[in-house]
Amino acid sequence: MRAVVQRVSEAKVEVEGAAVGAIGAGLLVYLGVGRDDSEADAAWMADKLVNLRIFPDEAGKMNRSLAGDDLALLLVSQFTLYADARKGRRPSYSEAAEPAAAQVLYERTVALVRRLGAQVETGIFQASMRVASTNEGPVTILLDSKRQF
Repeated sequence: MRAVVQRVSEAKVEVEGAAVGAIGAGLLVYLGVGRDDSEADAAWMADKLVNLRIFPDEAGKMNRSLAGDDLALLLVSQFTLYADARKGRRPSYSEAAEPAAAQVLYERTVALVRRLGAQVETGIFQASMRVASTNEGPVTILLDSKRQF
């Protein structure tokens, strides 16, 4: 699994002009599922998202996480995180999971994050979405459950 994680003061996702998910302070996460991903990747990603220490403490150091704080997570599926644009002009998505398998692992990640105690809002899987956010910092982190970067 791959994720682009952004620390935000607010974020929302709309489908066909209607808000389907919105948060105040927390994390906006774009999540892509790879064709070789498994339940273990979902568990790794959920734990990392909830416990990633990228929120400032009283001294201004990034020492706080979603765990135990009044922060939320907006999780948006995004298969294009597996785009390979090294050759030609049209990206290949051959490393992305097939939609049915991707949806299962995406929904499993949402459930695991909730089980870890975080408030989670989502977009709609495979929908054309419009995402708006205010990035704080800015702080943007790339995660890969296979630890390729």
